[in-house]
Amino acid sequence: MASVEFKGIVKKFNDNTVLNGVDVDIKDHEFVVIVGPSGCGKTTLLRMLAGLEDVTGGDILIDGLRVNELHPSKRQIAMVFQDYALYPHMTVEQNMSFALRLRKTDKAEIDARVEEAATILQLKSFLARMPKQLSGGQRQRVAIGRAIVRKPKVFLFDEPLSNLDAKLREEMRVEIAKLYQRLNATIIYVTHDQVEAMTLAGRIVIMNKGIVQQVGSPIEVYRKPANLFVAGFIGSPTMNFMHGKLSLEGDKVMFTSPDIKLSIPPYLLPANKVRDGQEVAVGVRPDDVVVGREAGEKCSDKIEGVLEVCELLGHRENLYIKVGGQRLLATVEAFFDRSPGSGVQLCFNYKNMHVFDKATENRISE
Repeated sequence: MASVEFKGIVKKFNDNTVLNGVDVDIKDHEFVVIVGPSGCGKTTLLRMLAGLEDVTGGDILIDGLRVNELHPSKRQIAMVFQDYALYPHMTVEQNMSFALRLRKTDKAEIDARVEEAATILQLKSFLARMPKQLSGGQRQRVAIGRAIVRKPKVFLFDEPLSNLDAKLREEMRVEIAKLYQRLNATIIYVTHDQVEAMTLAGRIVIMNKGIVQQVGSPIEVYRKPANLFVAGFIGSPTMNFMHGKLSLEGDKVMFTSPDIKLSIPPYLLPANKVRDGQEVAVGVRPDDVVVGREAGEKCSDKIEGVLEVCELLGHRENLYIKVGGQRLLATVEAFFDRSPGSGVQLCFNYKNMHVFDKATENRISE
């Protein structure tokens, strides 16, 4: 396998800058997921690594070798596409062995590699079938098998599960995770689905508008989002944001919005990091909103609200609560004992709260 380095990567289509100075180092045998909304440049970055798009600026290195002008066939990379890209007139075996036959690989070697990949992916009983005789999940496994037989230095996955239904996506996530453990490969995986990113990645690269917003482990980007975009993008349900100003009352930091006033503890935001009147956004995840009797008993900064909607999700329940002119979402244990329209008390788990500067959008809390 191999390491991959993106150094100051720029990509322009005419006057449109799609990637603007991307710097990412991917270690040998690492599973990295590049995630972001549609149009953020993640697939373009993957296609540039594969040699399917030219590099406007910067360098791409594989195992320390600059590959900007190297032909795709010589980069020792295999790519699995969103739409499977199988040849409809070929059997599963022929699809999986096609690249090796083009290289005029010895037939015994081809047969051995195809059998190995088919065994790993549980495709041995499907080798004589045509793609139209397969389900979507089976077709995707064939596409992955075609990549495996090539024994590349780097595997590239471009939103491989987006065409599958929810149950199949879940099953294929498990299969890809098992495949990584078995191959111990270098994998770069592109998706817009944060669930895939959080469950598969060793590290996540979060992109927006052609710029890398944060790189870190799943738990790092979840617990310590670098900025407002990352905080809002990672996590489901999405984070609550309250917009207001900070003020200093002695050694205390106070947050005030039109509907909410909070005393920010010093371990979260020391007074020496704050300027009086600083505009901020305070973020708290729905799991860290405490509602009902527990809020009344344990919290000093209690907030009054009105329960609007309850969404039962099995063992959990989403509560949409109106506080003045804004709505907050709380995720609590199922069968909350209030009905829509009733008043409720709530407060926040300060240990997991985040404070972002409104001007820079960067996190300023510890």
